[in-house]
Amino acid sequence: MLLLQYFLKLIEKVKFTVAHTDSSARAGILETDHGVIETPIFMPVGTQGTVKAVEQRELEEIGAQIILGNTYHLYLRPGIEVLQKMGGLHQFMNWKKPILTDSGGYQVFSLTDLRKISQDGVTFKSHLDGSSHFFSPKKVVEIQRVIGSDIMMVLDECPPFPCEKEYAVESNKLTVKWAKLCKEAVKDSEPLYGHHQALFAIVQGSVFKEIREQSAKALVDEDFEGYAIGGLAVGEPAETMYAMTEFTTQFLPVTKPRYLMGVGTPENLLESIERGIDMFDCVMPTRNGRNGMIFTRNGRMNIRNAKWKMDDSPIDDGFESYTNKNFSRGYLRHLFQVDEILGLQLASIHNLAFYLWLMREARKQIVADNFLHWERETLGQLAVNI
Repeated sequence: MLLLQYFLKLIEKVKFTVAHTDSSARAGILETDHGVIETPIFMPVGTQGTVKAVEQRELEEIGAQIILGNTYHLYLRPGIEVLQKMGGLHQFMNWKKPILTDSGGYQVFSLTDLRKISQDGVTFKSHLDGSSHFFSPKKVVEIQRVIGSDIMMVLDECPPFPCEKEYAVESNKLTVKWAKLCKEAVKDSEPLYGHHQALFAIVQGSVFKEIREQSAKALVDEDFEGYAIGGLAVGEPAETMYAMTEFTTQFLPVTKPRYLMGVGTPENLLESIERGIDMFDCVMPTRNGRNGMIFTRNGRMNIRNAKWKMDDSPIDDGFESYTNKNFSRGYLRHLFQVDEILGLQLASIHNLAFYLWLMREARKQIVADNFLHWERETLGQLAVNI
């Protein structure tokens, strides 16, 4: 009986396979009950059960393989009672592919004046109405069980940048402690909707290498199903972020997926893939799109610029996106000039399509053992303002 339970536990785990490597860059396959994800992958951010200005149908059309939801926001609205009544987030939002949920730790971190951290968890006030709430490691697992995400994140404490080394040490101790408690909570509970939910740990340590090493080693000893690098992209220079990422990945298992949280620009993604990262999320493609910044293969475009007024050419000639194939630069500028919602939608669709294309192309170049050469050529083009 014990042997049977052991094998059942092995079957429950998500399966990750590194299909090919080119230096430290990896092309992988992550299998979940809601579908297979080819890595490297970018996850569109659907904080509140929707990717802003983009329909689920459009997400499928542009090749999104997994999206991200947020425990903090979904807990506040619509609330766990609604989500459980509706059969979980997949059913509620009619998304049939995988979902990853952040634990809400970063959102609580951002509520500096509205939260109090203790050994047991964090008490915070809602940014909506000031009501008081408490997140413990067990509580965030329970919430994510109700959400029904395919990948759940542990509760962590994200130190600010800059911070004193002593603070980062104590913060990491708390993060490791909470990660272990989250794992216990997963073992003591069952999925509600019949599919497996993986639990990923989060390596912290700010910009201090020895703390990052301690954090990674302690979490690897606990054998989580995947590992994220958190606490970066919070104000530190890009080169520091790259250095911390490269340093940290050496302590993470080659057989587990690696997720760099909250990153970033197209250049950030390629630099991080070079350093062994498999998964990314960021609001940048949709947020910047809604503000008129368009990402193209030739660089960034401010679509509000008057020079596009009479331009009837595509945004990125030859690029396969709905926006690019059907609308001109001049028309998209017009939509922004007159504050039409369609402009926000078309810009967001294009930017997400671009990010997902970039991941597919990176994977293709890794498999062809040409990633580093292609990356250097591509980085020079992406940084241009056109």
